[in-house]
Amino acid sequence: MTAIKNYYEYLPKNKTQPKQLVILLHGLGSNGRDLITLAPYWAAALPDAAFVSPDAPFPCDMVPPGYPDSFQWFSLQSRNPKDMLEGVRIAAPIAMAFIDEQLDRFKLSADKCALVGFSQGTMTSLYLAQHYKQALAGVLGYSGALLWDPAKAPLHKPPAHIIHGEADDVVPLAAYHMAKETLEAQGFAVSGHTTPGLPHSIDNKGIESGSEFLQKILL
Repeated sequence: MTAIKNYYEYLPKNKTQPKQLVILLHGLGSNGRDLITLAPYWAAALPDAAFVSPDAPFPCDMVPPGYPDSFQWFSLQSRNPKDMLEGVRIAAPIAMAFIDEQLDRFKLSADKCALVGFSQGTMTSLYLAQHYKQALAGVLGYSGALLWDPAKAPLHKPPAHIIHGEADDVVPLAAYHMAKETLEAQGFAVSGHTTPGLPHSIDNKGIESGSEFLQKILL
């Protein structure tokens, strides 16, 4: 089976055994180096946490040749919801195996693990949190969308904190409202906000809000 081959990490400065784990899933065409840059900001609030940011398992099929560090969780050449759902279904076992490995590595239980996603990484994180074999602490999602699987009832309903820029021209703001309404209707605790003027990006307000959420679910 395809596996995640590379990841970046930011471990506790005090070199003690981590007490929490935050796994960060990047967006389409990016890599694990992207989101690991958030770790130093959140480490101030979570000094005993390990932050791990993997490269997605597949080369990005929407970049020209010569960009070996561009990865994807699944193809977005088709934006048909059925095609995207099939893509995340394929990616899920690979990502779940990575979660297994990291929890075992740090000797932590699933309720001490949070997922953080950006864009396609948010889509993947929201799916994983519902269908992972054990209940994770929660999901922090930026600029993403919900790929709801009508054929699979959620195994778990961890809290979700979703943040979206109102000027996002990559993943429309409507995706935020759809995710929030669907998750709430299914019994999930959903928090978060939209930010006026923010494009497909993460700003300081989003980082601070994310830090508060991670503290709430992990400490």
